Order: sequence, then structure tokens, then C-alpha cells
Amino acid sequence: MRLFLFVLLAIPMWCDCQNRLLERAQIVQELQTLEDQTTRLNQELERLDLADWQDTLMQYLPYYGASEVLVKHSLMVLEYDEQAEQAKWVGHVISPAITVGQVGRTNDFREDPKIATGSAQETDYFMKYLQADSSYTYDGYGYDRGHLAPSADFRWSPIALSESYFYSNMSPQLPDFNRGIWATLENEIRGYLYRNPEHHLIVFTGPVLNSTLPIQERSPNQLRIPTTYWKVVFDPLAQRMIGYIIPNAGSAYPVSNFASTVDEVERVSGIDFFADMPNVLEDQLEGQLEKEKWLESVALGESDPVDPTTLPRNHFNTLQARKYMGQNTEINVCGKAVSARTSRSGNVLINLDRRYPNQVFTVFIRKEKLINFPYDPEKTFINEQICARGQVVNLSNQPAMFIEDANDLKSLLK
Repeated sequence: MRLFLFVLLAIPMWCDCQNRLLERAQIVQELQTLEDQTTRLNQELERLDLADWQDTLMQYLPYYGASEVLVKHSLMVLEYDEQAEQAKWVGHVISPAITVGQVGRTNDFREDPKIATGSAQETDYFMKYLQADSSYTYDGYGYDRGHLAPSADFRWSPIALSESYFYSNMSPQLPDFNRGIWATLENEIRGYLYRNPEHHLIVFTGPVLNSTLPIQERSPNQLRIPTTYWKVVFDPLAQRMIGYIIPNAGSAYPVSNFASTVDEVERVSGIDFFADMPNVLEDQLEGQLEKEKWLESVALGESDPVDPTTLPRNHFNTLQARKYMGQNTEINVCGKAVSARTSRSGNVLINLDRRYPNQVFTVFIRKEKLINFPYDPEKTFINEQICARGQVVNLSNQPAMFIEDANDLKSLLK
């Protein structure tokens, strides 16, 4: 009797449990359906956005002849140079969506199926050999597969980011260049959009190509190795543009040192940019060189190192000063006094060319030596080009100079 009563009581409980399981399964199925629909709709939006941005890019292409073939991808257009086995130029748009995009690197390097003659390939950059344990050993030729249009500029679109790994978008770059000044320039350009989040940028990038460039002998396609690269950046909303010309080598100089007019990039590259723009506007914009509008460091008052060829004998710029650290040799180091401060202990520190904490050279005047200065050294030379005389020492792994007398600190213009 008790067993019978227990069974009767348990039946409703079992029914409730089964109903909840069924209800839960139904909700999970509905959520999956919604997720699938969201994915599909996001893909449709991405397709439409890419089409819109490609239309925008096509309005600003460089001049190309009737015999030259454009290769169009979702967010990237290029003109391929078969003799050099790389792009003559690559154009792309950096969308405002870059500031929120989170698509990661794909590293799916592959040949470009749209290059009719065949693009460069993996073996133009290195060889790899399969080992018994299924791993690979690599035999590199000494050059990185350097992106012309950087993959990080497309991190809002999985399609466009993946296409940036076509070998048609690669060029052989020395590691110190690709991972150094070139990467810094790419970051600076993206940084501009973080400061101007409603804007978008039209960017053209390429190597300086000619028939005298060295050839990578181990490359099956005889890949040519550029000695110089360039970029052209245009903000249509602000109506401003800038160019950059950088040797294919490591550099301690800041990006601002390589900024130029677009006119100068045209002269070096032989390419006529913005060919469909009205001539008066084109001439005006391509002659601009407003570094402070593009580079935050320049806007903050920082300066390029002094051109060493303009300095007298035994005078050096702030980057050259590093090689004299600890040499016990008295030299003159020249640069722009971009910031100065008095420390808690009363010492005066003057930074040349770059502000703290990115300083490249510091003039240090101890508190007890300030009596030797008939002026306030913290304020007198600010924003002036000055030269400090003395021995270069290592101060927290940065070149610095301790000076003791007003005669050791002078304006470069006097």
C-alpha cells in the first residue's frame, strides 16, 4: 500500500521534471536558431559594408594605363608588377570600425588566385622541410613577408583580414624594418583614427621598384628586394594628406623624420596619386606637410633629431649621442628642448627632442650647480634648439649629460 501511494505521488513530480527538460531543450534550440540568424545577418552586413568601402576606395585610385590590370579584393585594390613579383601599389580603406574590431590574425598566407600570371608564393621567402615527427624546419632567406596593407587595418572584417595575407600584398622586408619603424608607422596611422573616430582613411602603400633592384636568388620567381618603401594617407573628411618615405632598414629615428608631401612620394615612386581629383585641390593637398595634424608626438611639441649634416664639427644630434655613452669624450649634443622640470631634490632636467617617458637625451643640472647659471635653465630654452657640451653618460640606459656651467648650454641659433 505504501509503495502504491509513493508511485502515485511521484508521477506528478516526474511529469514536472520531464516538462522542464522539454522546455529547456526548446529554449536552447531557439537560442541556437537566433545565434545562427545573428551570424548570418552580421555576415550580410559585413558584405554590404565591404562593398560600400570598396566603392569609396575606387574614387581615389592612382592613375593607371589601359594596359594595366587592377586586382580587386573586398577592401583592397592593387596593381601587380610581374617583373618584381609584388604589388606596384596597394590601396585600402581604414574604416572607423577599426577602433572596435576584434578579429585576430589569421596567418593564412597564400597565393593570390586573382593574379593571372601567378603571384609570389611561400618559397619566394623561405623553404620548409617536413621532419619525421611531423614538425617543420625552416630555411629563411633573411626577409620578412612584409604586409603592404597591414592585416591589423582590417580587424573588423574576417573576410578582408584574411585577404590581406595574399602574397600579392607581401614584399620582402628586413626584419628590423618590418618589425620596427614600419610597424610603428602602421600604428601611428591607426592611432590617428582613435583620435578622430568618425573619420576614415584612404591609404596607398608600395615599394619603390626599378630594374636595378637586387634579386633574391633563391626565390623561384626571382623576387626583387626593394630598398625603399612609401605610404600615402588621405583623410577625405578633413581634406588632408601626408606621405612617408622610409628605407628598407632598421632605424632609431622617429616616424616624423620620414614624413613628406605626397608630391615627394610621387617623385620617388613615379606614381600619380588621386588622378581623378580636381587639379587645384590635388595640387593643394599633395603639397601639404602638416606633421602635427597626423602625429601626436609632433602635436605635443616633440621634434625630429637635428640633421647631422647641418651641424658643426664635434656636434651631434640626440640619436648619435648614444654611441658616445661612457666614452669619456667631450662632445656637443644638439636638439630641441621640448620639456623641462625641477625634480623633488631640486635638480633640473631638460629633455631634448622627446618628452619623458619617451626621452632620448636628457641634460641634467644638479641643484648645487644652479648658482653657475645667471638665468633659470628650466624656462630659458624651452622650445628652442640648443646644444649641451660635456661627456655623455648612461642614465637608466638612456644617454644624458651632466653640465655645471652656463657656458656648456647654448642656443643652436647663436
